[in-house]
Amino acid sequence: MAPSSTQQKQRDVKWADGLRGIASVLVVTAHICRSLAPYLLTPTLSENGPSLLFQRPFLRDMVMGRASIAIFGVLAGYVNALGPIKRTRVGNIDAALSGIAKSAFRRTGRFVIPAMVATTSSWLLCQFGAYRLAKQVKSNWIRDTSPSPSASFASAFTDLFTALITTWTSGANRYDRIQWTLTYLLRGSMLVYLSMFATAYVRPRFRMLFYGLLYCFYWRCGDALIGINVFWGLILAELTLDPDVQAWAADRELLCSAVSTIPIVLGLFFISYPEDKPEWARWSRGLIKFGQIIFPGGSEFARFYPGFGINVLTIGILFNGPAKKLLAHPALCWMGKMSFAVYLLHAPLIRTLLTWMLFGASSRPPSKGKDDKGHDLPPDWLPVASRWVCAFAIPLFYAMLYRIAAYWTTHVDPWCGRVTNWIEEATFRDEARAEKPILGS
Repeated sequence: MAPSSTQQKQRDVKWADGLRGIASVLVVTAHICRSLAPYLLTPTLSENGPSLLFQRPFLRDMVMGRASIAIFGVLAGYVNALGPIKRTRVGNIDAALSGIAKSAFRRTGRFVIPAMVATTSSWLLCQFGAYRLAKQVKSNWIRDTSPSPSASFASAFTDLFTALITTWTSGANRYDRIQWTLTYLLRGSMLVYLSMFATAYVRPRFRMLFYGLLYCFYWRCGDALIGINVFWGLILAELTLDPDVQAWAADRELLCSAVSTIPIVLGLFFISYPEDKPEWARWSRGLIKFGQIIFPGGSEFARFYPGFGINVLTIGILFNGPAKKLLAHPALCWMGKMSFAVYLLHAPLIRTLLTWMLFGASSRPPSKGKDDKGHDLPPDWLPVASRWVCAFAIPLFYAMLYRIAAYWTTHVDPWCGRVTNWIEEATFRDEARAEKPILGS
């Protein structure tokens, strides 16, 4: 039996959940690789030398984390825009504006409160010495991201309060450094709501033109982290809901699927741009030359290429039926629902659970001897116990991470939602609270 139009529309947007799920896995994989195999950040082992399997184009996408932030930015624009754009296209402007106002408020609460819970949890782990082993291991990333306990009881609470504030003011959080991205993603969401509010009365084709101009503006400004990505998400949302575009694509489904494979492949290639030593390999030197042509002067290519690559990739996915069907797989959609919890939890768990499994059974190397004053030199850092331990511990870690993330999504996220709703009920006008919700948070 052929799927109904409603089922088809649901499947057409479910690809975003699947892509978000993949992005969350790539973030975890990237940080594990930074911890255990930082040489994968380069395209070869030495200049013009041999390369390992996961240093090569396309395959290295699985260990590159910056593309995940670009995915989150694009999807922030895409998912948050679908509801308001749909209502403005049918002329229900008042409902769209009301929904934008409420969604902006709820988005802030459901972004900030879970991050505060995660930071407080990491703070507790730190104060009780859970990161002590992580400070001694042979991994720069694990050591550098593992905070030391505060000097006193009073300073511990001062440090916690500072981390909770600076996460959103400067991106600095000593208890979970990867939360630096959250302030940019929240700003990106607010930029989406502001843009939709400003263009609610604009006709769809001109609204898409304005979004394109704003995309060019942020491109010229060099904002490859959030600016170009959220406006690309808005453009994708307009294309998804444009009946003429969708009818044209539906009449040429096979052609679109074939042609859209090209931007998908190109996008995956652009994402492969190395974060370190791109001049070492011939293929990445070619990307340097291409970037000098298309990117603004002074741009950081290691930031621009992941964003640009995701932009090219997602326009290909939008017109590729098999790709959307693959990304709409229930397993990937389930991972997408866990994505925020996985993002918040994986770094503290790497510094505790994974570190204990990988380094807990290691023997401390002997002292290097004595210095000129007769004092013992500090021994080397703790090495990984063995490759067999890695082969067992890393898959187990992923299973434990997603089990804990599922618990968080089932229990902590709803609690954060109730807190946000309580604040909304306490602060919103009576007539606003009585209105039926328009948009999801």
